[in-house]
Amino acid sequence: MIPRLVISGTASGVGKTTVTVALIRALRARGLTVASFKCGPDYLDPTYHARAAEGACHNLDGWMMGRAAVLQTFSRAARAADIAIVEGVMGLFDGASPTSEAGSTAEIAKWLGAPVVLVSDASGMARSIAALAGGFVAFDRELRVAAVIANRVGSRRHLDLLREALPAPPIVGGFLDEAALAFPERHLGLTTAARETVPEELLATWGERAAEWLDVAALIELARSAAPLRDEVVTAPARGPARCRIGVAYDAAFHFYYEDNLHRLEALGAELVRFSPIADALLPDVDGLYLGGGYPEVHAAELAKNRSMRDAIAEFSAAGRPIYAECGGLMLLCKSIRCVDGSSHPMAGVLPAEAVMSDRLRALGYVEVETREATPLGAAGLRFRGHQFRYSELRLLGDVECAYELRRSRDGELSREGFRVKNTLASYVHAHWGSSAAPAEGFVESCATGKRSSSR
Repeated sequence: MIPRLVISGTASGVGKTTVTVALIRALRARGLTVASFKCGPDYLDPTYHARAAEGACHNLDGWMMGRAAVLQTFSRAARAADIAIVEGVMGLFDGASPTSEAGSTAEIAKWLGAPVVLVSDASGMARSIAALAGGFVAFDRELRVAAVIANRVGSRRHLDLLREALPAPPIVGGFLDEAALAFPERHLGLTTAARETVPEELLATWGERAAEWLDVAALIELARSAAPLRDEVVTAPARGPARCRIGVAYDAAFHFYYEDNLHRLEALGAELVRFSPIADALLPDVDGLYLGGGYPEVHAAELAKNRSMRDAIAEFSAAGRPIYAECGGLMLLCKSIRCVDGSSHPMAGVLPAEAVMSDRLRALGYVEVETREATPLGAAGLRFRGHQFRYSELRLLGDVECAYELRRSRDGELSREGFRVKNTLASYVHAHWGSSAAPAEGFVESCATGKRSSSR
């Protein structure tokens, strides 16, 4: 039995993350241990959850992971918590398809059997809140929309008027529109919740607002009304014996990783060793490298100055040792990054390409990958799912093998990608290995095999 709530919205931008962070802080102030989750492929909102809960936030994505992996991840990550809070993605019924619930918050809420708290932007609204909430309740009767939070109200009186207009589902509170307390934004969402940009005082203030403006006790009781998860929830395998050490790039430039992916590597016997491509002079003593996404373009000058690290990564690749890189990691492996202002900064030079930044979005959406040849992830024929979100594109400066065939979820369009040089594989795809266990198994095996070879 895991008490749980899904915090969803009527649309994107209504304040789901703010409400979630505020509620998590208010729950912790009551002495509760909170497990946090984020629906969809987002890397940024989870950093706010992690700061608020002081624990890792896990993504739950129906399209990328599938039902069994979602339930397994949820039950594993929430097992030791007093309550689980799941933030939705976009609007409640928005997802990978305009005609089905695939990839939506509604799908996750159904799989979890969780009550939904609907967040609405109530600015300039009165009786219409009843029509809005009524539509969401009636749209799918298999879903339990159990409460509403009215965000951006004008006053206490405004909130009272909304409660009069909507007796059921109950309005369990709301927040004033306070621009001074807004979280900073970048591109299509929030910035990472680094302490330099999101001070502790800001999170603490939102916790105080939740205690003052939300009926936290009612929300706790609502979470406890969730039925026990069904027997088909599969427990995760125990961690296996140590097999290899994998260096994970982790700093201000590289920090986009799905917690579930890291957990899978560890469960397969990989020791994960964090290092900073910005600050560390050399690579740690590892058998493989995992270079995740992030904002290398923001820190391109710092990365370029760290010549010893760039050379170390190039030598690691030239020696045929396994490297797996995603998006920002791909950019690090290029010859250079060209920023929007026209400046160019040298990178590791593993791939014969330049990563060119744009002020416009270059790709966004789900993709399915099939490997057409052997890679550090395993033999040809692997299939897994992922997501693209990028403002850069590659300008190839020479020939490079493409190991992936990508199929876009939106329209089925096929393309070739997955750039391979020796035992290095780099892609713009942020993969979630909940869709298939094989890539994580293959990468650990590649690293372990390299370790055995180098020790002979």
